[in-house]
Amino acid sequence: MGIRLSEEVAEALDAGRPVVALESTIISHGLPRPDNLRIAREIEARVRANGATPATIGMVGGELLVGLDDSALTRLATSDNVLKLSVRDLAAAAAAGADGATTVASTSAVAAAVGIGVFATGGLGGVHRDANQTFDESADLTTLARTPIVVVCAGVKSILDVGATLERLETLGIGILGYRTKRFPGFFISDSGFDLDWSVQSPAEVAAVMRAQDGQGLHEAGIVVANPLPADEQLDPALHDRVLTQGLAMLAREGITGKGVTPALLAHFHSATEGQSLAVNVRIILHNAELAAQIAASAAAIE
Repeated sequence: MGIRLSEEVAEALDAGRPVVALESTIISHGLPRPDNLRIAREIEARVRANGATPATIGMVGGELLVGLDDSALTRLATSDNVLKLSVRDLAAAAAAGADGATTVASTSAVAAAVGIGVFATGGLGGVHRDANQTFDESADLTTLARTPIVVVCAGVKSILDVGATLERLETLGIGILGYRTKRFPGFFISDSGFDLDWSVQSPAEVAAVMRAQDGQGLHEAGIVVANPLPADEQLDPALHDRVLTQGLAMLAREGITGKGVTPALLAHFHSATEGQSLAVNVRIILHNAELAAQIAASAAAIE
């Protein structure tokens, strides 16, 4: 099976109207039920309110859909058999007729393939702690190195090795623009402690960078727009640091490694912050959906 666009998304792309890609992993695997379905609808509504068409991407019955209708959205939000699909999984899952939620990597790849230039997510994947021993690095990074799309995110989760992730982004030629900041955000917190070379102040400036990259034609890498939460909306930094230290100690104590690290740490954050981290997570994706729609609208106006 190939890729099927919803009528709304197809018409918007044909008319040159702004479209924003949205992932489905956050719906199926990142948010608890039943709030996940409500929040998925809120994310799409936030995109619409800022002048763009939302295109949530996922797989239903082996078919990749760009622009899930409410029935498909509900299916991915409520089913117990939704697979988490990165780029390498897409063909096998399609052949198996599976239901699947797309990650940052696979959402970026599918969106770019159909001509969508802007994607909103929560946080980018990155290099894991102790990656020098485990070689554990998100496919988000290598996918963005060959995928021409703008990804609006709140940096990477501080449970990752932020410094190493920034080094890999540089090596892979992926540009980073701090949105109204010169510091790279740390997802739950607004400042991860690392400086950025480039900063933009408006959606129009991001659109200008997109156009300049297209005009140069030198490479097809993505651009990361690092959009921190306002300081008064972030997780309290002192609480964050304390919970992170406790979580890392828990991993060592319980021998959790590999793919189990991220879900274990996120679950620990949710429990130890009494749900505050989840509330921050929701604010992040809504914040990013709003900015992504404004960027897409500015890029469409330039075109």
